[in-house]
Amino acid sequence: MVGFSKKRRSSKLRGSREHGRGRKKGRGAGLRGGKGNAGAHKHKRVQYFSKMTDGDYWGKHGFKRPVEVQDALVPINVQELDEAIATWAAAGKAQKVGGGYSVNLTELGFDKLLGSGKVRNAIKVTIATASPRATEKIEEAGGQVDVQQ
Repeated sequence: MVGFSKKRRSSKLRGSREHGRGRKKGRGAGLRGGKGNAGAHKHKRVQYFSKMTDGDYWGKHGFKRPVEVQDALVPINVQELDEAIATWAAAGKAQKVGGGYSVNLTELGFDKLLGSGKVRNAIKVTIATASPRATEKIEEAGGQVDVQQ
């Protein structure tokens, strides 16, 4: 006698409408009639146009936008300053003074000078705040940092 193989449930329930799960239960989404708007009497359009006309029921309703930080500082590194200073002098945003440059970074929209990178030019900088490392690098290159409030 050859081994007996059990008949699979899906094969056993071929032709049955609910596959042994009843009318609405067992849809894979709990007892809420499916997912989304399923079970909302979609064929009875008159009902949900009359009862849900305020516009708050259907569709997506967005999200609460996070509060933007208003007091964020706009920084610039000494490397970026050193690379851009010749271009700014040619455009009239900075002045060439002797062998170096002079620039007011506050007027250009920057709030803080940071010390990342190298400085090759002697630059006189006017800005609201500067890190100690940035001040040290500018002064080593023969420049000066004026912190104004």
